[in-house]
Amino acid sequence: MCGRFTLAKEEDELLERFDAIGLSFPYVPRYNIAPRQWVTAVLRKDGVNRIGQLQWGLLPPWAKDERMASQLLNAKAETIREKPSFRKAYLSKRCLIPADGFYEWKLTPRGKQPMRIQLKDRGIFSMAGLYEFWKDPNMPDRQAIATCTVITTTPNRLMEGIHDRMPVILSREDEHRWLDRHEDPDLLYQLLRPYPAEDMIAYPVSKLVGNVKNELPECIDEMSHEYGDVDEEPTLF
Repeated sequence: MCGRFTLAKEEDELLERFDAIGLSFPYVPRYNIAPRQWVTAVLRKDGVNRIGQLQWGLLPPWAKDERMASQLLNAKAETIREKPSFRKAYLSKRCLIPADGFYEWKLTPRGKQPMRIQLKDRGIFSMAGLYEFWKDPNMPDRQAIATCTVITTTPNRLMEGIHDRMPVILSREDEHRWLDRHEDPDLLYQLLRPYPAEDMIAYPVSKLVGNVKNELPECIDEMSHEYGDVDEEPTLF
């Protein structure tokens, strides 16, 4: 799955990367983005890329309450065209979710070690996402909210040793196709594959990221002894 990620770049770099005009929300670099939070997303409207915010955790229009969102943080690529929660959004409500890294926890003899995974160029990339608008049936006067999910796929060679799933990362050439509502969904399905392992890197980070309250630049630093992440044997000689 994909349950935590980062977007630690500055606003100017984000706008340039997606050839978008100004933002409609206060943007700050994020070091530990967690489920149910508002995340940065790219949609296309009238032929123009627009960057806004969606709440992470999809709520289909027919959801009875918000509790369902926690179960729909991710959408498996293998079943996205059949599952009622995702199939309509897949046809017409596709988005990009920008990131410059994501976290997964690797099982080691010392316990679970958080890893940060990036592209080798350490730049911004796009995770394939879906979005929906949901209105609380118990509060008809409340404004509809826009929610999203991250699509996942099987792991590449790099990720196999870390986790059994990874987010679908789109190539820059395919991003415009994913946002195009007129694109053939059957052709788009071919894009939902593992990103090339040779173009990615992974490194251990502090266990600070395990707490969603820790929204700190230190979360993306390569692991050090400062946080007690490594238990080495004492030096005897």
